[in-house]
Amino acid sequence: MALVMKYINIMNRYMDTHGDPRTKDWPMMSSPFPTLAVCLTYVYLVKVLGPRWMENRKPFRLQNTLIIYNAAQVIFSAWIFYECLMGGWWGHYNFNCQPVEYADTPRVNRMVHACWWYYFSKFTEFMDTIFFVLRKKESQITTLHVIHHGCMPMSVWFGVKFTPGGHSTFFGLLNTFVHIIMYTYYMFSAMGPQFQKYLWWKKYLTTLQMVQFILIMVHAFQLLFIECNYPKAFVWWIGMHAVMFFFLFNEFYKQAYKGRKSQYKNLLMFCLQRPEKLRKEDEPLLANGHANGDCQTTEKKLLNGHANGKLMANGSSSAKSSNGYSSSNSNGYKNGAVLANGVNGHTTELTQRKVK
Repeated sequence: MALVMKYINIMNRYMDTHGDPRTKDWPMMSSPFPTLAVCLTYVYLVKVLGPRWMENRKPFRLQNTLIIYNAAQVIFSAWIFYECLMGGWWGHYNFNCQPVEYADTPRVNRMVHACWWYYFSKFTEFMDTIFFVLRKKESQITTLHVIHHGCMPMSVWFGVKFTPGGHSTFFGLLNTFVHIIMYTYYMFSAMGPQFQKYLWWKKYLTTLQMVQFILIMVHAFQLLFIECNYPKAFVWWIGMHAVMFFFLFNEFYKQAYKGRKSQYKNLLMFCLQRPEKLRKEDEPLLANGHANGDCQTTEKKLLNGHANGKLMANGSSSAKSSNGYSSSNSNGYKNGAVLANGVNGHTTELTQRKVK
């Protein structure tokens, strides 16, 4: 224990000596341990405690709460983005090499404050995951999601502590811009099914996030090849974070979008090869198809979207129902398939009952 305290004291002296004096006494800035504690608590809450607490409870709807929260995040992100522009990136900072500024001027101080508010915004983003837990959307609490949110406050803390301003704030500038678009998407998504037709651009949002990380990598690593009065440690710190998140988001993109086309093809092959009435062993295939499909629909339609429809056997006639679509065939069976599609998971309920 004494050895641990010794190293903690050494680290605190180092931070007092090398930390930026302007942020030394600001909230959460005296030591990294409060931020680390909050991050670890977040991970435990969303991965263990929260799901355990919600296990035997009904999911919360939270529609109005989500709309208000996402709208507030759009405004907050837009304000930080504006402050970063006015603090330096709009006509003052150099994109090739920008040292930290220490002049006591309104513009320089504006950037320092913007850095701290960007750090604070990483805590407000924890609510994204907490809402998933309360709504029992476990499929959304992915490794990517938890790593991304759990690491960011600790990562940004070092920047605010040692380099509040300068080259690395390009990360915050781009990230807040992406978040304006991202939370706008989430806000419209929370407004209900009537807005789904305006949300066709989800996969392009993921692409924008990956482009963001590529730009951050290029911007950071260029300082490894040119002379610049900016700490190389932070060049590696920012650059490697961008590399890690790029590959995580790229893997997510492949699973979420490219993998889905393969699932649609499987559903189409099922329809072509199994025209008879639905059987119990077919349920897993349909559950993985993630498409409200029609076996008489064209392949193009199946591959291009989530078309609400029905799985029809040859020679069947159909009629709409309130939960989906039901079809009756020549064998005297009614096959009802309710296929719930969407971002939050795949649920398939297959019922068969004899028509009298």
